[in-house]
Amino acid sequence: MEHDSSPDPAPAPASSWARCRAFLRRRWRWAALPPLLVLVYVLALIPFTPAISDIRKANVERPAQLRSADGQTLAEFKRANREWVALDQIAPEVVQALIATEDHRFYQHHGIDWRRTASSALHTLSGDRQGGSTLTQQLARNLYPDEIGRAPTLTRKIKEAITALKIEALYSKNEILETYLNTVPFLYNAYGIEMAARTYFDKSARRLTLLESATLIGMLKGNAYYNPVLHPERSVARRNTVMSQMVKHGHLDEKRFQRLKRQPLRLNFERQIPQAGAAPHLAQRLKTWLIDWADQNDYNIYADGLVVYTTIDSRVQGWANRAVERRGRLLQSLADQAWSPQGGWRESAALVSTFVRESSTYQRALDQAREEAKANGKAVDKAALLTRLRADRDFMNQLRSDKIRVQVGLLAVDPRNGQVRAWVGSRDHETDPFDHVQQARRQPGSTFKPFVYGAAFLEGAQAEDTLPDHSVDIPLANGGVWRPADNPPPSDQPMSLRNGLAHSRNGITAQLVERVGAGQVARLAHSMGVRQSTLDPVPSLGLGTSPVTLQEMVTAYATMANGGQYIEPMLVTRIETHDGKVLATFDPPSAERALPVQTAYMLIDVLRDAIDHGTGRAIRRKHGIQADVAGKTGTTQDNADGWFILMHPELVTGAWVGFNDSRVTLRSDYWGQGAHSALPMVGDVVRSALRAGAIDRKARFEPPAAVDPPQDWLDRLRAWWGER
Repeated sequence: MEHDSSPDPAPAPASSWARCRAFLRRRWRWAALPPLLVLVYVLALIPFTPAISDIRKANVERPAQLRSADGQTLAEFKRANREWVALDQIAPEVVQALIATEDHRFYQHHGIDWRRTASSALHTLSGDRQGGSTLTQQLARNLYPDEIGRAPTLTRKIKEAITALKIEALYSKNEILETYLNTVPFLYNAYGIEMAARTYFDKSARRLTLLESATLIGMLKGNAYYNPVLHPERSVARRNTVMSQMVKHGHLDEKRFQRLKRQPLRLNFERQIPQAGAAPHLAQRLKTWLIDWADQNDYNIYADGLVVYTTIDSRVQGWANRAVERRGRLLQSLADQAWSPQGGWRESAALVSTFVRESSTYQRALDQAREEAKANGKAVDKAALLTRLRADRDFMNQLRSDKIRVQVGLLAVDPRNGQVRAWVGSRDHETDPFDHVQQARRQPGSTFKPFVYGAAFLEGAQAEDTLPDHSVDIPLANGGVWRPADNPPPSDQPMSLRNGLAHSRNGITAQLVERVGAGQVARLAHSMGVRQSTLDPVPSLGLGTSPVTLQEMVTAYATMANGGQYIEPMLVTRIETHDGKVLATFDPPSAERALPVQTAYMLIDVLRDAIDHGTGRAIRRKHGIQADVAGKTGTTQDNADGWFILMHPELVTGAWVGFNDSRVTLRSDYWGQGAHSALPMVGDVVRSALRAGAIDRKARFEPPAAVDPPQDWLDRLRAWWGER
């Protein structure tokens, strides 16, 4: 037998796939590790994405409502300026444009378009970054930016995808579209397609045409860049791109597209201003308080349908709003004349130059000039800068408009329980959001004088006691002398304290301050309600030189009207759910004795004379109010502030008029007085309340019954030292 002695042939080389399989068999644990880690990471992120219960709330948000005591809606605390409309109330072209442009496989995927995601990843890796989010992912990002995050990271994309899957599991496709179109922003404080349609085309979403629909959907790629108001050319180009996508995906005929794309952009733009409501300044104050209450009690003011009942009487609030609007318009016309460019504005050249130097425009220009001067090694020419700005007509017109805008505050309170019935913080909340009831501190002028007389009555003085009506010189701690002036000049005759207060004689008041001490006056004012502002215990305090708020002054007068008992102002009575379940009730604050009832009545009786034949007599003569009322006017130096506070047993109403800058006045000794600026507003409100029966025209301030003398003195002592 013959044997083949040649060597065995070498084995054929293994294929690449075979080598890979052999490696995986040997190292399968290591190969499985990366996807396992990704899976663990994704699972770990699930608890940090919005819960399904939270997603369900997004479609049924009920903003908290603020209601008056008589059930009228005063404000709604919406998360955004949005009006929810059902999908069948939106033009079909909107939906077609949205799907064709943003997510043409919307009805085929379940929240994540894997093909689009992979394509986006490949383009991004090649340097051409593209978005791959579906409409559902965009909705997740729009609804939950805080939970999902805003940074362009892998973590955010995974959380976005998880949330999208949850949304798809909960919502139908139509519900997703409806939610998306009702929550997407469109600039100019317009959220959702309904507000966008009103803002840009002055129509409802159901009436949008194809061109209008494509214009709005085109904005979603970049609201600011494709803003049709500021960038119409870009907006038209983007609109046509949207329509071309509609052609591509079968929603629009090519011939029609060719005809439509040549059409110009026709806007009917009107910025949508959120409805401020009847009491916007009060609403703003209560919103902060309600957020804190809701946080402590696990509620959301934007979603849980809370109904907050306030103490506001919608009728009184309406009368107050109208009175402020009417009087404010008249006073503004007077201010415009007094500070015309050819009149007071030109005559006050030095003051106007100061206004320019204090403006933010001047400060920015000065900072820029300093930078340039530093680079060039030159000094800043401030005079030239001032001259340049004063020559800028637009700037100066705006500065003048801002400075001479008349400001107003009005507050009405029920003195029996402290409940606030009306609150007007300015003439227009949008233009003047600063609250002149609670935030503004101004000199109260003669409205402060009752505290001086109250302190004197506590010491035993009587309304019929007399003091000489003459000029007084009061030495000051710094060695100077204070000489308060009177108009008309002093008569040098004895004058009763009653007439001294009714006719607002400064000399009489100054003598009383000197007798009782400014510190005692400050303590009494604090006890009666002036509790937030600092009162400087100097002789001029009695003439109202320490700035206070309107809220403090009305509260203090309400203490008088309530027989000397201070009650903290009350704004909210209860909170309910949207279906009427009571969540919380708030009891009236307890009363605190601030001054004896006899002293309070003595002040009321003297201040009746101020209305009957003193500085507030227009209440009777011009407004025809014959009810039992008492009150006081106030005017500060140079007529910078006008005040008036009127007390009725069931309503205390006060108003302040002035300018935000106290260097600006009405430049009129007549119109600048509180009797002519503030009094008419209060008179209008109280007259309307009496006519409508909101307050009883027969109610009277009843004189107190006789009291035991030791108890009377004990009450005086408690009031004097502020004991409660």
